[in-house]
Amino acid sequence: MRTSSLILAVLVTVLLTVPIAQAQFVSNVSKVGTTAATFLEVGIGARATSMGGAFVAVANDASAIYWNPAGMARLPYSETMFVHAEWLADISFDNVSGVIPVGNNMALGAFVTTVSMDEMAVRTVDLPDGTGEFFDAGDMAFGASFAAMLTDKLSIGVTGKYVRQYIWHMDASAVALDMGLLFDTPFDKLKLGMSISNWGSDMQMTGRDTRIYYDTDPNNPGNNDKIQGNLETETWSLPLTFRAGLSYPWDIGTEYKLIAAIDAVHPNNNYEYVNLGAELNMRNWAYLRGGYKTLFLDDSEQGMTLGAGLRYRMHSNVAFIADITYADFGRLENVFRYSLGVQF
Repeated sequence: MRTSSLILAVLVTVLLTVPIAQAQFVSNVSKVGTTAATFLEVGIGARATSMGGAFVAVANDASAIYWNPAGMARLPYSETMFVHAEWLADISFDNVSGVIPVGNNMALGAFVTTVSMDEMAVRTVDLPDGTGEFFDAGDMAFGASFAAMLTDKLSIGVTGKYVRQYIWHMDASAVALDMGLLFDTPFDKLKLGMSISNWGSDMQMTGRDTRIYYDTDPNNPGNNDKIQGNLETETWSLPLTFRAGLSYPWDIGTEYKLIAAIDAVHPNNNYEYVNLGAELNMRNWAYLRGGYKTLFLDDSEQGMTLGAGLRYRMHSNVAFIADITYADFGRLENVFRYSLGVQF
């Protein structure tokens, strides 16, 4: 027990130190819009998002790669999850995640996330109807995860990933880490989860659209007036996010179960907020879920979330899962997310 407590204390210290060290506390400034790759903040999985994103202490499906990689070590089966959302402004969001248990109380995982949009016409002041050219923009991230049970009550996990954004002839990339822990507390079935996401390098747009021709001496008519150069763009940090949460399950009779969860979230590009969520499991084949996202966050367009799911077992080793989420985005369009999963 002493060893478990010591390991837990060290991991909690690490997870708390990173966001505090990187935070720049400026009074009354939320820092919204000051990070790159904000698609990394879009929650993965219709189940988790229908619970208001309160999932760091649940993390018991393939979406654990995103919310808390430590949860992968507790999965008794392999699982693959496919996620799709028609995001705001006609943007398509897709994710594929997979987890495979290996060895003794260990698991490996991998994921790919893409964000895409339809092509748009290139317009200028002189040619407002279009130049005949078209451009598009998009994001992608992919990575691999590892998780292990350090004791019978404590698991840890880490994800390494590559992140890229592009628009027309420009792109930016970065590498990052996610880290998490999941701990069975001494208080009955109460679980504690903590994670830090997107701890990595800064992003900087580069490409041919910053190329210029420069005359180093415009007063000298005989020199080269077309020396190639590049405008230097700003660097932007990734959306570093720290989550800490609790989850608790209740047995309602022999055929129904209820999970309640709460997450406190500290991002580096906004104020702190709280997510709440719950899931009702009915006979292990039908699920109802609800939650509230960004509670206590000023000027948030997010709020209530609702969802449902079905689980169909083909035979003892294979099951198919379908989930859907509705999320209220206030003055923006409401968003539906869809997930399909296979357990084997």
